[in-house]
Amino acid sequence: MNTLDALFPAEDFRFQLGLQRGDPAEFFRPKDDSGRLLGERRRWLAEAPERYAALRPGHARLLDATGDLLTARGLSGPKPPRTLSGLGAAIEPDLLWLAADESGVFRLVGGVLCFPTGWALEEKIGQPMEFIHGPVPGLNAGLGSQIGQFLARMKPDAAYLRHNWGLAATAELNLHPSLCRPRPSLPLDPACLWLRVEHQLLLALPGGGVLFAIRIELMEIAAVHNHATAAHGLSRALRSMPEAVAAYKGIAEIRLELADWLVA
Repeated sequence: MNTLDALFPAEDFRFQLGLQRGDPAEFFRPKDDSGRLLGERRRWLAEAPERYAALRPGHARLLDATGDLLTARGLSGPKPPRTLSGLGAAIEPDLLWLAADESGVFRLVGGVLCFPTGWALEEKIGQPMEFIHGPVPGLNAGLGSQIGQFLARMKPDAAYLRHNWGLAATAELNLHPSLCRPRPSLPLDPACLWLRVEHQLLLALPGGGVLFAIRIELMEIAAVHNHATAAHGLSRALRSMPEAVAAYKGIAEIRLELADWLVA
């Protein structure tokens, strides 16, 4: 099953975990032969390290465990960098670390997030998952308890994949709020619209804690239009999506016109 088939089943929009077993080696394997991806990561980390990298005190072992993991799989060289910016500049996906506090609540305790999809690491660091997902209408009510239970039950080295989609009016990878990137708007111009997919890997680390890695994939919306099953699936999702969710995703203004265009 390709990405489009997995993203847009023939059903109404709903939040779902959609987890499947994953292969960390395949996820972290370099996929950009040009080197531009790592070059852009290095640029953002050099320009504003405090914006794109953070780690709460007492959680350095999560950084070390991730370095050990990548080394064991031959994905970061024999001596991976043991600094946030060093590790974040050496591999293509973004990295986030989750750890349970003394009451068992999982919090975001660190990360290297060069290509955020409209949120700021510096505003979320140290916060529980419920707070982080709070801006997403209906997510906590629909999946909050499932997410917490799933994270608590993960066994060391168990890895899972999931995918999340959105729409963007730019092919830029970095959508940090401070950059004020354009958002989809009318009049609808499919040539200036991209499907933005987050491929996400969750991996339980030895000694506790979870690595949450994100790899961004961008597709011109024409690729969806030309895939009949996906075009109908996305059109249905856009029409059935609650208005509050569409507003959160920044697509309330265009979603109905786009839904029509996709199946025209």
